[in-house]
Amino acid sequence: MKFNLSEVNHKYGENVHILSNPFSETLLTKFSTKDVIQPELNKLLEKMYSFFRAVLGNSFGTQKVQVTTRMEETLSAETLSFDQKVVLVDLARAGIFPSHYCFETLNYILNPVGLRQDHFYMNRKTDENDQVIGVDVTGSKIGGGVEDSVVLLPDPMGATGGSLSFAIDYYKKSVEGRAKKYIAMHLIVTPEYIQRMQKDHPDVEIYSLRLDRGLSSQKALDALPGEFPEEEKGLSDIQYIIPGAGGVGEILNNSFV
Repeated sequence: MKFNLSEVNHKYGENVHILSNPFSETLLTKFSTKDVIQPELNKLLEKMYSFFRAVLGNSFGTQKVQVTTRMEETLSAETLSFDQKVVLVDLARAGIFPSHYCFETLNYILNPVGLRQDHFYMNRKTDENDQVIGVDVTGSKIGGGVEDSVVLLPDPMGATGGSLSFAIDYYKKSVEGRAKKYIAMHLIVTPEYIQRMQKDHPDVEIYSLRLDRGLSSQKALDALPGEFPEEEKGLSDIQYIIPGAGGVGEILNNSFV
């Protein structure tokens, strides 16, 4: 059974989900302003990533169960499959908190034996003109294979797609086993990110609370997202999201202080 999502209409294809939710949009709008700092920032992030529930209902396996209620009556229901395997991937730095939130949530509703959290330490590599030229990987901690697992990557910002594409490519080529599916969960994505992911990993399911394409042409802005991809743009000349939310990795870790 598929649960209905409230989504923005677009032309990116069925694997892209731009969720439409006034509650989450209110929190994300506040999160994007310069006056919000720690500890409020982490609290907002936790509440926004409650959209994980929509991802679970739409992209995870379910099962039919019968239980006896406190009223000694039989209840038939369709629930999440208890024994499905999930690998959470923490893309440090910005992904540390949301990955742990999703990992902790899953431990309450699925069999913890089938859950694992991996860690990937990376950041964008830039040249002397501040142009992104690749990914600088400083280390990883991967606890095993991914055979028949859902690989979940909760990373707040989907800007260029370089880091996420690298991580998924690594799992596909260097980690034992074939994953059941890959799911990326973001607060904000750009058209450039979507195009990069669909080119590198068209099988990946993308979920986001917002699509930022503030540098697109008026023609593109007046049309459905994805209708005129050649005229859509959400990254500045130094690959920062416009309008965006600032350097989220830095703000979450107070590394600008």
